[in-house]
Amino acid sequence: MGLAFLALSAQPAPSAEPPEWQLEVWSTPLDFQSPSEVIAYRPLTKAAKKWRICASYPHLKDSYWLSVNYGMVQEAKRLGISLRVVEAGGYPNLARQIEQIKACTAGGQADVLVVGTVSFEGLTPTILEIAEHIPVVAVVNDIADPGISAKTGVSWVTMGRRIGEYLARVHPRGSAPVKVAWFPGPEGSGWVPFVEQGFRSALADSAAEIVITKYGDTGKEIQHILIEEALEERPDVDYIVGSAVTAEAAVSILRARGLSDQVKVLADYFTHSVYRGIKRGRVLAAPTDFPVLQGRLGIDQAVRLLEGTLTAPHAGPVIELVELDNVNVLGPEESLAPALFKPTFVVE
Repeated sequence: MGLAFLALSAQPAPSAEPPEWQLEVWSTPLDFQSPSEVIAYRPLTKAAKKWRICASYPHLKDSYWLSVNYGMVQEAKRLGISLRVVEAGGYPNLARQIEQIKACTAGGQADVLVVGTVSFEGLTPTILEIAEHIPVVAVVNDIADPGISAKTGVSWVTMGRRIGEYLARVHPRGSAPVKVAWFPGPEGSGWVPFVEQGFRSALADSAAEIVITKYGDTGKEIQHILIEEALEERPDVDYIVGSAVTAEAAVSILRARGLSDQVKVLADYFTHSVYRGIKRGRVLAAPTDFPVLQGRLGIDQAVRLLEGTLTAPHAGPVIELVELDNVNVLGPEESLAPALFKPTFVVE
């Protein structure tokens, strides 16, 4: 498959030291179940040479991965390295992602692969082949460990738990029951099983009950269809909870149906549309895993891996729950790409 790239000239890296990042670091690399601690992390000032990074995303259909893209592009420019990006177009497209990363890393074109996977285990044979020649860093979406040298990401169990804890706090056990329509995302992806685990475990100590679940790709059209189906099947739901794309679609559907005051909306991750929804009171809350910072950290880890200076092979931002009362404090910093940023596929 041919790769179409949009060129962007790299800017010289600044000489001043960059600010520290607050990161969660796991004691056993690649194991989210191991103990973790929060550290102050100083990113690299500049790369030792012009390393070539291939980065692969599941898609660029929503602003979450656009924000990851922005973080990677900014860090690549700051460090003075080369970056090429491919995107699979959606979670059903495992074969396309495999083809893309093979093409992007073939013939010595890349020094390291940074991958946000569409599947927890589906890429493993390809990753093992690539890892024989260059290191592989997993970013954002969790992936099976074989062939992976480092992970940038947060625990999606914790992400799901944080939004479930919000419901448990508002509707504790013993209070009036509420019904939840749950839209986890695509089955088999590198994050849905974990966000489900956290969300459902948090609801165990609440008056909230999941009465309908709809799985599907996080494209707007698919989520729109799933929400319409759920409202037809269970018109008695009190909450719609799911991906950021789910939340965005739900806000418009509920407005059109005159249900905005009857059915409340929560998201299990944070994007531009969720940010606007929280500020307008249409989305109640969402945890942020700081996608921009994850993009930056993925590049930093890749370069450190190449240069032999990697000290935190498994790290990610500290998750924060964004609500109306703190949205202006947390806001978009390190979470959202600027409004004018466009998908960028090459930094030379």
